[in-house]
Amino acid sequence: MIGLSADAVGVTFPLYHGESRSLKKTVLTTAAGRFKQSSRRGLAIEALRDISLSLHAGDRLGLVGANGAGKTTLLRLMAGIYEPVAGRLVVNGAVTALLDPGQGLNMDLTGRENIRLRALFSGYREARIRQLQEDVASFTNLGAFLDLPVRSYSAGMIVRLSFAMATAVKPQILLMDEWLLAGDAAFMEQAQHRLETVVRAADILVLSSHNNDIIRRWCNRVVWMDEGRIRADGSPDEALAAYLSPK
Repeated sequence: MIGLSADAVGVTFPLYHGESRSLKKTVLTTAAGRFKQSSRRGLAIEALRDISLSLHAGDRLGLVGANGAGKTTLLRLMAGIYEPVAGRLVVNGAVTALLDPGQGLNMDLTGRENIRLRALFSGYREARIRQLQEDVASFTNLGAFLDLPVRSYSAGMIVRLSFAMATAVKPQILLMDEWLLAGDAAFMEQAQHRLETVVRAADILVLSSHNNDIIRRWCNRVVWMDEGRIRADGSPDEALAAYLSPK
């Protein structure tokens, strides 16, 4: 059964030059509540603290909070990029992550080779691989650039390739960060229908965004994160009201 659960999960980032007096002062000033002194590792920041939640098929979870609240760290944890230092995370289902424009791309391979590599990793057969290549080529309109190394692409071309590859198949667990919703107007107009189709098809969606209209439109549950912790977890109206209320 497709699902995701976190039980008292924590993620900590060590500060390898944390004994510097100026750095220690900065950390204590900007992240006092998340500052940690470890006898073994020195200074560290608790990026996530005691995160517990469960997601099941049909859940559409929005993550809200100020910059640095831990939203992207939580998405990266769910994607398997980070490992918890405390607690337990269990993911049942294939994860599709739209977290970074260049994520999962080999810059020395061509666009077409990257598509093939992604398809082989997903276990696709040759006919499905060709279909995927045709779909991505049609959507991105990259033409001959698909046969050039990705390192020769502009930033916008990388976004198009990464987006097209990630949205070419039905996801089970879809993780999305805000960069995707902040593309240029022409790209977003072209991508909107495709993106909404993928969002509807996903069994589980986890979306981090500062756009409350998108959160209300796409999500049936919202978590407000603050200083690496969950401050509120409920319906979009309830959680957003708590987040937006005067502090």
